[in-house]
Amino acid sequence: MEAFYAPLGGDRYAATRHTVGPWSADSQHLGPPSALLVRELERLPGSGPAGSGLPGSGQPGPGLLARVAFDVLGPVPVAELVVSASVVRPGRSVELLAAVLSHEGRPVLRASAWRIAPGDTASVASGQPEPLPPPSACAEFSVPGDWACGYLEAVEWRSVSGGLATPGGAAVWGRPRVPVVAGEEPSAAQRLFTVADSASGVSTRLDIRRWYAINTELTVHLHREPVGEWFALDAETVVGPTGVGVAGSTVHDLAGAVGRTAQALFVRER
Repeated sequence: MEAFYAPLGGDRYAATRHTVGPWSADSQHLGPPSALLVRELERLPGSGPAGSGLPGSGQPGPGLLARVAFDVLGPVPVAELVVSASVVRPGRSVELLAAVLSHEGRPVLRASAWRIAPGDTASVASGQPEPLPPPSACAEFSVPGDWACGYLEAVEWRSVSGGLATPGGAAVWGRPRVPVVAGEEPSAAQRLFTVADSASGVSTRLDIRRWYAINTELTVHLHREPVGEWFALDAETVVGPTGVGVAGSTVHDLAGAVGRTAQALFVRER
């Protein structure tokens, strides 16, 4: 199946080979399951004025997923999964949403998100970093053999600077080659979240043959709606002296910077 997930009906999905991460052939990279939960969050009805996504209307809620925080409760298996989502705190301007991904009745990934209704702040928009060179100006790079896995091969990668084979900070573009769910065109946000978790990987400072550097969570803040298919991570990782690291990135699309990511890392020698 040429997608990250095959729908099984209702709230059930089967993970395909494209979700496999670099740490184990039995567990997923966090990118695809993050995107699957974002898909559920996007589909939640809103609580705004009539015609803009009232509960029960079947219309998706309006506004931007301004922050989505994922907590990893265990390895996400390459298997059948169940998704659920809900509005925790409804509101006309700001809403708190939640989503859970489960395997055999056990939650493995949990997300919480703040959705903010749109407003007009174009006249005061500010604080944007310089845009990155577009992917058309960057060289495509292949995945090193030690990193090869279904997920990394399901994304087209282009390097602005650094990358998987070069320890240290990196700026890379990524474009998923397959949709999140078979038979569906993914939203720009789903594409962004498919690659957002890779910030710690592209900017790693450690040899994965000797070290684990596994994120226990992922937090993404967005300041505008993402657009398009390509997303870049201008990423940096810091490894502390007591087994903990932090990876962060500025996320870009072809229109410029769109948000930021952060990840707490569990670091241990293999």
